[in-house]
Amino acid sequence: MQNKVSFTDIKACPLRYVLAINDTLNVLTGKWKLPIIGSLLSDRKRFTEIQQTIPRITPRMLSKELKELEINGMIKRTVRNTSPVTVEYELTESAVQFREVLDKMLQWGLQHRDSVFSQENQDQA
Repeated sequence: MQNKVSFTDIKACPLRYVLAINDTLNVLTGKWKLPIIGSLLSDRKRFTEIQQTIPRITPRMLSKELKELEINGMIKRTVRNTSPVTVEYELTESAVQFREVLDKMLQWGLQHRDSVFSQENQDQA
């Protein structure tokens, strides 16, 4: 396992850190990729099961995003030789490791949301 790195440990941001952040954003950019990953955190799912957990995503968009996530090594697509054919999606080990990042994003998002709505309520009073 690699040593943990943090922006707080450095005085100047090395180019490789900038490139690593850029790579992360390229893999995860878009409205639907993080919700798809979140949907698959609990267990593998079939296409319609994923779609049911993400409000307002169209089948076409879900298909496109699943293909991109597969190309980028975040999900694994398994075709089962059943009748009819069953296709399941699950997270790769790399995506499972991303759970820690999602947990931090969730914590920050909840705190930020509370702070913003609390400030708005105070401004309206």
